[in-house]
Amino acid sequence: MSDVSTPEFRAGFACFVGRPNVGKSTLMNALVGTKVAITSSKPQTTRRVIRGIVHRPDAQLVIVDTPGLHRPRTLLGERLDSLVLSTLTEVDLIGFCVPANEPIGKGDRFIAEKIAAVKKTPLVAVVTKCDLASRQQIAEQLLAVSSLANFEEIVPVSAESGEQLDVLVDLLTARLPESPPLYAGGELTDEPEQVLVAELIREAALEGVRDELPHSIAVVVEEMGPREGRDDLLDIYAHMFVERPSQKAIVIGPGGARLKDVGTRARRQIEALLGTRVYLDLRVKVAKEWQRDPKQLRRLGFYD
Repeated sequence: MSDVSTPEFRAGFACFVGRPNVGKSTLMNALVGTKVAITSSKPQTTRRVIRGIVHRPDAQLVIVDTPGLHRPRTLLGERLDSLVLSTLTEVDLIGFCVPANEPIGKGDRFIAEKIAAVKKTPLVAVVTKCDLASRQQIAEQLLAVSSLANFEEIVPVSAESGEQLDVLVDLLTARLPESPPLYAGGELTDEPEQVLVAELIREAALEGVRDELPHSIAVVVEEMGPREGRDDLLDIYAHMFVERPSQKAIVIGPGGARLKDVGTRARRQIEALLGTRVYLDLRVKVAKEWQRDPKQLRRLGFYD
């Protein structure tokens, strides 16, 4: 009998956490190799727990990208934070993301305390955005991060240049349990297409709007399906919700120019994602103070 044993397949869930805008979604997209989470220069872009799947011959890593943890100021903020904390207890390991080019702050310490309290789950620190930092900055950040919690590994990476991403995947998959694959080969996310489409519309809407708007935009895809008699065209009807009429005016822009631009950019991204031509009907509605209203939060998909 041969002594050579077949290497065991590993599969499991890793959760990326960090304060808003530290590059978690960009990192997940780079590891998965496609856009499954929306990214924006505005903090707090991710509002759902999105799963991206990395397939390797010997492992399947399911990355859970969460909203950024912060001290909540609205009911929406509270829901997002409880979503993150419940996710932390259900994964096989936690990746704590800190950018290389910004000093460690109160927010990072707040999150480090939260994850250190999740016992028995291995912690790996990921120092992101290394392409924006000098070698000395990176070295100093690695040292600073090591004092925040008891990390098994600390890995500097750049999602933009691809530096050390393979090393990060090696370290993460090595800590997963032995398990058959959790998802069929080739799947890159378990998000329903309508949710991904809504997220791409929201991303397009976030580009270039004023600072107070990101948290006030929600998108719901009301209807989506092939046009009758046309296999090559998908009709999508979506509503973008804001909290005040003044915000509606900003999103629409003079003579509807801004909304038209949002629709064009979103349509390109959706067509790339779904591989088909798309007709996008996008309307803007006011849902007064929806971030603080439990009934409206439920309607827009943010559950208790």
